[in-house]
Amino acid sequence: MRAPHFPFTALVGLDTLKLALQLAAIDRRLSVVVRGDKGAAKSTAARGLADLLEAQAPFVTLPIGATEDRLLGGLDVQKALKGEPALKRGLLAEANGGVLYVDEVNLLPDHLSDALLDAVASGVHIVEREGFSVTQPAEFVLLGSMNPEEGALRPQLLDRFALAVDVDAPSDADLRCEVLERRLAYDRDPDAFGRAWAEAQESLSARLAAARAGVASVALSRERLHHVAKRVAEHDVRSLRADLAVVRASRAHAALDGAIAVSEAHVNAVLPLALAHRASGKPRPPRPQPPAPPRPQEPSRSDETQDGESGVHERVFAATDVNAPRLVVEHGADRASGSSGPSGVVVGPVVATRRTLEPREVDVRPTLLHALSYTGTTRLRAEDLHERVRAPRASTRFIFIVDSSGSHAVQDRMRLVKGAVSGLLEASHGRHDEVLVIACRGASAQVLVEPTSSRAEVDRSLDYLPTGGRTPLAHALELAAGYVTDHAVVVLVTDGHANVPSQTGDAWSDALAAAGALGCLALVIDTEDERRPTGRPKQLAEAMRATYVRIADLNEATVLRLIREMA
Repeated sequence: MRAPHFPFTALVGLDTLKLALQLAAIDRRLSVVVRGDKGAAKSTAARGLADLLEAQAPFVTLPIGATEDRLLGGLDVQKALKGEPALKRGLLAEANGGVLYVDEVNLLPDHLSDALLDAVASGVHIVEREGFSVTQPAEFVLLGSMNPEEGALRPQLLDRFALAVDVDAPSDADLRCEVLERRLAYDRDPDAFGRAWAEAQESLSARLAAARAGVASVALSRERLHHVAKRVAEHDVRSLRADLAVVRASRAHAALDGAIAVSEAHVNAVLPLALAHRASGKPRPPRPQPPAPPRPQEPSRSDETQDGESGVHERVFAATDVNAPRLVVEHGADRASGSSGPSGVVVGPVVATRRTLEPREVDVRPTLLHALSYTGTTRLRAEDLHERVRAPRASTRFIFIVDSSGSHAVQDRMRLVKGAVSGLLEASHGRHDEVLVIACRGASAQVLVEPTSSRAEVDRSLDYLPTGGRTPLAHALELAAGYVTDHAVVVLVTDGHANVPSQTGDAWSDALAAAGALGCLALVIDTEDERRPTGRPKQLAEAMRATYVRIADLNEATVLRLIREMA
């Protein structure tokens, strides 16, 4: 019995989001990420989907604070204490056949994101922990919501979402009033409110059930496939997952309409959902085409199957029954029998292991050693249990402000910034660091790269960085202040020649005031012409309480080291 949710059909002003969620309810391969400001009803809409799923389909919520054992499955402590060691199912297995919902998915620790990536890609989940090895099906809709202001989603995980929806709270006063009226009515009497919308809910549920039953028979012509491929290629999207997402979503949309074939209108309706998080928005210069590789031989292994729509071979490991090992410690040995070493992935430094009666993540080795030391046997007691204590990981946001106005040092600045950005993102695996780039030229500054962990995205944007013109330095610093977090580092690359005011008529005074208001760790790289120095970059560094260096004293390696030391 599911907990009552705000009725899906009672949601106001979220037509695009409602369409994406309905398509996911028809085809569970259509995972959805919902991006938007806090208070925009992202979670309310996502949880409302639970009532529209197939009968008994699970709707599982993955909390941000979940441990690795809770997500993947781990040792069943209660059975282990009874001498019956077994694995407890994790959330990935519990969500099979339904929905796995992750609120604030962009804040999910990297090691949990990696596990999700593997499960979504293969549809199976292999648990190898504490000497056990079990394969479990993991076919579910991956549904996530996030507030982009709190950080970007890893590109590898973002691309796994078939569809993306950007939502904002309505600005129309009448629409906001209607939202409030419905919410207040629900709060007064959820049961009565649910009954009032029961007919609409049942009608939509029946429509989705019919679409689920008929989606496989919806026709998709080669002409329509070519239209999909052409439209995706026009947006410079390299990932073939985009094409596949459009195909599946347009079929689901056609089934929802009761159509027997996909029309151009169906394709055009879902294209924005599949491309919103993948399209670069910038033209890319043509790349030389490499010679065609030799055609591979047909696979002979029985465990390789071909996806009929993508034409890509995916390797699927068949599930096997595995006998659980006995928890026996061999005297004089370093490990439990039945295991060749530590099982599973231990991510991040384990600061300590501690004894507790209710461990969130069992640390097997000290647990067994404690039992052996105090009782001389491996029969576990509650007081023998130990849990892992992990060190928290803080990701860093590196905010680059690049003065690309007309001066002699523009090329040196760009070379320096590109090298630093590439080095930072290459070294950030496991920390979820992100980079933001603000270009300072012309009448106003521009956020060239929103917070991202994608090196390719940053490189692509910097390749097309406009140069020349005036220097709106104050505006650039003011923009940066809006992106500062508790773990932010500002890197300002400038010659200090501010000449566009923002708050007053004095451009330099505005720049100093904006610099002093940043309030975070900072590095100022002085690119001023040494033949005509003004000392302004150093004044900016003093106002920002930042580290000051001259570009003439740096190379890519030294600037990267300086930035890393500040993080």
